[in-house]
Amino acid sequence: MERIVVGVDGSEGSQRALRWAIAEARLRHASVDAVHAWHAPYLLATPYAPAPSIDPSEFEGEARAILERAVETEVADGVPVHRALVCGPAAPTLLDHAKDADLLVVGSRGRGGFAGLLLGSVSQQVVAHAECPVVVIPAHAREDD
Repeated sequence: MERIVVGVDGSEGSQRALRWAIAEARLRHASVDAVHAWHAPYLLATPYAPAPSIDPSEFEGEARAILERAVETEVADGVPVHRALVCGPAAPTLLDHAKDADLLVVGSRGRGGFAGLLLGSVSQQVVAHAECPVVVIPAHAREDD
């Protein structure tokens, strides 16, 4: 069975990518791996204040909720959708999960702050380094495309 990997980060762009990946999987009789990469913020201590104590499980819980909401929102209709929650940077995580995939799908822009870019940094990295074909779903893709 074919396998399609899709990056999910809670943004509308990644939701479009997930929707597209599920529709494509239905046509190919494939499964979908919805992958969400997360990390705890990095805080520096200063000479005037120690770094605050952070419980990474809080961030992991929020990341899990983002992934669950994204997948539960879409109607898979018999398409197997597997969830993968990984602590790490988005692009390397997606590239690792897609090593033996048939297709990698990402939105053109995710939660990053540079809305003026045509492609986000994650989509640029996966297009340049993926070992499988990559589909980048445009930010303003029509739902019937």
